[in-house]
Amino acid sequence: CSQISQSTPLGPYIAGITNRNTNLGIRGFMLFSIGVFLALVLNLLQVQRNVTLFPPDVISSIFSSAWWVPPCCGTASAMIGLLYPCIDSRLGEPHKFKREWSSVMRCVAVFVGINHASAKVDFANNVQLSLTLAALSIGLWWTFDRSRSGFGLGVVIALLATLSTQLLVYNGVFQYTSPDFLYIRSWLPCIFFAGVITMGNIGRQLALYECKRMSGKTHQD
Repeated sequence: CSQISQSTPLGPYIAGITNRNTNLGIRGFMLFSIGVFLALVLNLLQVQRNVTLFPPDVISSIFSSAWWVPPCCGTASAMIGLLYPCIDSRLGEPHKFKREWSSVMRCVAVFVGINHASAKVDFANNVQLSLTLAALSIGLWWTFDRSRSGFGLGVVIALLATLSTQLLVYNGVFQYTSPDFLYIRSWLPCIFFAGVITMGNIGRQLALYECKRMSGKTHQD
């Protein structure tokens, strides 16, 4: 994709936009929007796990409580989604495992399911819950990623996100109802890891789509 001419007549997302930096910004905005949406959905699953409809009081509570969470998640999602294909390119290891949108959508569904399980499924103790979520998260990576760079980035970013959450809780920004590991829940790194793998897959697929679209238009010329 690095050899594609800048004179490509049609852009991948908007026909009149062919500038790479502009398309990178569009891709980042798409990733940001996906991250915000997932943050709202997962917050609903965590806070209102027994609610099947969306009454007005639930919707208002999502936006009024911890309003900064969705933008932060969106920003992190954009950074992760842009970082993954960049790292693949730097390492010279293009990710080709299950590169289709149906696989990406299944990955998102599994991630939402893992998050939902952390809130809804009752386990005998927190250790059992943490081990189960860890196995599911690694299974998500093995099923939809299987790259060493993806696993490494997932672990590093999950640890950084966990540390940031601990600092926020320690400073009283918010708190968990039943903390069992240094102010937080012990399964939180597993959720972060699964989220990183999911957003990395979305970012890779968007980058691949952009590359194919621009490459196809160049060959047509």
